[in-house]
Amino acid sequence: MGIVTRIIAGFAGSLRLTVPNTGTRPTSDRVREAIFSALESRDAIDGCRALDLYAGTGSLGLEAVSRGAVHATLVDRSPQGAKACRANAALVQKQHREPLDIVVSSQPVQAFLASAVQTWDLVFIDPPYELGGVELVHNLSALVPRLTADALVVLERSSRDPEPAWPVGLELEKKKVYGDTVLYWVVPNSTAPRVE
Repeated sequence: MGIVTRIIAGFAGSLRLTVPNTGTRPTSDRVREAIFSALESRDAIDGCRALDLYAGTGSLGLEAVSRGAVHATLVDRSPQGAKACRANAALVQKQHREPLDIVVSSQPVQAFLASAVQTWDLVFIDPPYELGGVELVHNLSALVPRLTADALVVLERSSRDPEPAWPVGLELEKKKVYGDTVLYWVVPNSTAPRVE
């Protein structure tokens, strides 16, 4: 049987999401519950603009929308991932009476960030575990000017990998290990460039 992923809570709670047959590693329910419990305790979801990089199924960005985010951008370069994100965004939309602001991009993350003009309050980054540290740091660097001053970045990596080298403008707030997964909670600091 394939992987089953659901929206955990909010207006689309318990909604089953489409998962591509290959190429994705959806965040486990346990880890997602931990992420969103922590986000809700700091009031970081309601009214926020969320970005889900390496979105796969889009479960993190769509969970944020279900719990009160006003916008989500889901980015996945693979045709299967982008298709799943579009299908899942449509499923979440069906659960809501008013139109939702959900955008899906099939660009590579680096190209997306290089051309982005908007800013985000909450960013989920769940890249393939084989993504190299250098590419990850390039992506984080490109993300910095697209963050609001009080933004929060949640990065998921393999607990066997070394901690990333944080680029100028970002600093580690906390780190939490869940078995094979480690979550890094990262925030912009005073050296982060701001977009006017």
